[in-house]
Amino acid sequence: MAHTHDNLSPAEGIWSMRRLPDMDAAQFHQWQTLLEHRTGITLSADRRSFLETNIGIRMREIGCSSFQAYYEKIVSGPDAVVEWATLVDRLTVQETRFFRDPDAFRLVSDYVLTRPREQLRKRALEAWSVGCSTGEEPYTLAMVLNECMNQLGMQPLFGVTGSDISKPAIDKAGKGQFSARKLLGMDEVLKDRYFRPAERNTVEIVKNIRDRVCFTRLNVLDLDTAPMHGMNIIFCQNLLIYFRRWRRREIVKRLAERLAPGGLLVLGQGELTDWQPPGLQRVPSEHVLAWIKRQADEE
Repeated sequence: MAHTHDNLSPAEGIWSMRRLPDMDAAQFHQWQTLLEHRTGITLSADRRSFLETNIGIRMREIGCSSFQAYYEKIVSGPDAVVEWATLVDRLTVQETRFFRDPDAFRLVSDYVLTRPREQLRKRALEAWSVGCSTGEEPYTLAMVLNECMNQLGMQPLFGVTGSDISKPAIDKAGKGQFSARKLLGMDEVLKDRYFRPAERNTVEIVKNIRDRVCFTRLNVLDLDTAPMHGMNIIFCQNLLIYFRRWRRREIVKRLAERLAPGGLLVLGQGELTDWQPPGLQRVPSEHVLAWIKRQADEE
């Protein structure tokens, strides 16, 4: 591997235009280990160029010319914590949109509409979007729950929590403002009902929906300390793909503990294969991977 330009300094002016040295196998392994240890995320060897590109962009921004120097900065530099948070944001924020998986949201809707009315009147529905990125998923859940309550002719008694490891993503989500293109393909009636034009070709979520959604920073490796309990719906899609199989099972077990009896857990298709989480019953569906937590008397 070429290791040219290792000793360039920002003073050379055009250094940032030059090619960074390639990341060699030992360096890639070092980054793989750090990421898995701190976030649980595993990067396979075919993701080396993804890692190299994203770390390289950040290194250019701060004037760091070798992967080793940047690694040391992340691990033991004076601003290691802040720099790590910035990098994790770059590596984990995914492209997302409203109503990304229509089948899954239809399932949520059917689930709510078939709950005993008395139950819905007595206690607010609590939903949780795990790995919510910039907020499209939890806001979609809030719209779906609101539609259900309207259909049932009931007061909108529900709350949605979105959690993610990325602080910038959470901050952006909390503002409830999105570029108009995020609404592409969305039902026009829902668009008109839940969005208002905002500045510079953006739209914002209407206040009565925004008020029902809150956001918190959370690493899924720390689920055992998460304050969420007795959730009626947990939505965790396109997150588990980043973890090893044993870790996926651990995460799902922890999420199941956070469900209320009779609660619904929705995962992404293919994210959990050949394993039946204890205490959960698979929802019969061809298009959605979901379970319902058994009631105590069904155990």
